[in-house]
Amino acid sequence: KGSFTGALTKKRGKFDLANEGTLFLDEIADMSLKTQAKILRILQEQKFERVGGTEMIYVDVRVVAATNRDLMEEIQKGKFREDLYYRLNVIPITVAPLRERKSDIPLLVEHFITAFCLENNKELKTISPAAMELLVGYAWPGNVRELKNIVERMVIMTRGPVIEAQDVPTPVREQPKSAVELSFFEYPLLRDARREFEKRFIMKKLAENEENISKTAEVIGIERSNLHRKIKSYGIEMKKELA
Repeated sequence: KGSFTGALTKKRGKFDLANEGTLFLDEIADMSLKTQAKILRILQEQKFERVGGTEMIYVDVRVVAATNRDLMEEIQKGKFREDLYYRLNVIPITVAPLRERKSDIPLLVEHFITAFCLENNKELKTISPAAMELLVGYAWPGNVRELKNIVERMVIMTRGPVIEAQDVPTPVREQPKSAVELSFFEYPLLRDARREFEKRFIMKKLAENEENISKTAEVIGIERSNLHRKIKSYGIEMKKELA
């Protein structure tokens, strides 16, 4: 029986279910101090007692925890336990915000498009260079979660097989130009900033010229074969197949 009147079954907790496996604790800085104390006790003793139970349950769990806050700052404020911090901080992995990982955005966008098309039983969609340029240029204050939500919205709302620039939600489409321009200053090396600029410049010009390779090459002043190589080198997705 459970721990309250009328409860006929025992509900297994997260650590119980994750025994001999991995438990992911997201946004650990949002946990109350009381919950933090319980987590710490389980990690230290590798055992716990179910609510309303009398039997001690032993567990072997690998814990992966995540937060978007500075935990040392939270410790100073008295909002996070220092002992729990050092118990969890065995192998720290710092992930930069999405605005500092521009090259990841096209990969994430393609992944989310495929996933949401399958989830919503829709024919697999593609995204135009102009639409991708808008997504790459956006600052993404909400990081990957915001990108995921935006892509889901575009997959659901776009009627045609290709997500175009006009299908990108207004906050992203009408971002201030300064947000796009300043993004180049985030690159530590000149060659990286130049490469990113050239890629986005080519994507924009291709979109303006309906992906006509010969016309685009003429407009930007390079040989067609050179533009062809750059498109392949930068991994620029084309609606039309390259000849």
